Amino acid sequence: MPRRGNLVALAGLLVSWACAAAALTALSDDDLRNLPSPGSEFDIDNGALLAPILIPRVSGTEGNFKVQRHFVDFFKKELPDWEILWQNSTSTTPVTGDKQVPFSNLIIRRDPPESPAGDVGRLTLVAHYDSKYSPTGFVGAVDSAAPCAMLMFAAKAIDEALTAKWKAMKESGDDMLQQPEGVQILFLDGEEAFRTWTSTDSLYGSRSLAEQWDGEFHAAMSAYRTPLDSISLFVLLDLLGSADPVVPSYFLTTNWAYSNMGSLEQRMRKLGLLEAKPRNPFLPEAGQDIKHFGRGYIEDDHVPFMKRGVEILHIIPSPFPDVWHKMEDDGEHLDLPTVRDWAKIVTAFTVEWMDLKDHMPKRAVKPEKRSETTGSVHSKRTEL
Repeated sequence: MPRRGNLVALAGLLVSWACAAAALTALSDDDLRNLPSPGSEFDIDNGALLAPILIPRVSGTEGNFKVQRHFVDFFKKELPDWEILWQNSTSTTPVTGDKQVPFSNLIIRRDPPESPAGDVGRLTLVAHYDSKYSPTGFVGAVDSAAPCAMLMFAAKAIDEALTAKWKAMKESGDDMLQQPEGVQILFLDGEEAFRTWTSTDSLYGSRSLAEQWDGEFHAAMSAYRTPLDSISLFVLLDLLGSADPVVPSYFLTTNWAYSNMGSLEQRMRKLGLLEAKPRNPFLPEAGQDIKHFGRGYIEDDHVPFMKRGVEILHIIPSPFPDVWHKMEDDGEHLDLPTVRDWAKIVTAFTVEWMDLKDHMPKRAVKPEKRSETTGSVHSKRTEL
């Protein structure tokens, strides 16, 4: 689990970096009502998505391998059109002496058909799946079993719509090779420190993956130089699943994305589509004045990518949940309405980003009250 770090802001660099980008057309109220709702998949005892992850899963142990198999079996059975890739590394740790501990990152992606890998930008959804070495038997439900299950839910929710969108584009003659956008999920290993959080005892998997991708080059004339360059946004979920989370906007350059997600949350609450009754919004800083930026960030799996120029949306509460790094961080202490709400919020954000509003399977919904921002358009990168 992460620790806090310091962010040195270079205002001039931010101003020179900022640029206009394509717009995101907001989901309508009916689109939001049409999103699937999590059900028994998040049951802590028998839920198909969450329950198999609620075990100790320290890197290099049998519990870790079981969770890997859970991810692979789910995608092979439920979502066979998604490509499953592995990125493996080994390292010694402060508690294992000279023994090399294996760390295995799973990269699970879906790209537009017939699109060269180097030309595809990818929304990248991320969570770590390992658990702490100590105390013995630590589960880590918010840290980060529940976030992993949320990403599985989102992938399942959008799968049919991706197929429908790309089929419709092909049938209409639209060129899918013009700025093609895919989606990938990173289940990262080795986030947790084995003894004490340091630059070398933490982030084992993310450090290895970021370094490898930084040195892999796509074919000449590709739109993106490396797999890192192809990440359109790195959305990292961590410590989600306790009641009343407060998630700040950590980075100026992605405050537009944070505000988009916050707007979706607010609209879904007004429409009665979310279950939890928090004291405040999960994402309370949506639309705030950019002058408030300059705080420190939280060290987590995004750091090796951020240092290499990847844009980050970090969805992690501050302050941390009360169960952080305690044995109480287990399934019994999850607030399941909050877990299910996060799953819907992340799904809505992904549907909007991938422009799937006209392709989601239609569900029977009752007409109800409407939110105030129906049909609005959010711009991708408008702040300086």
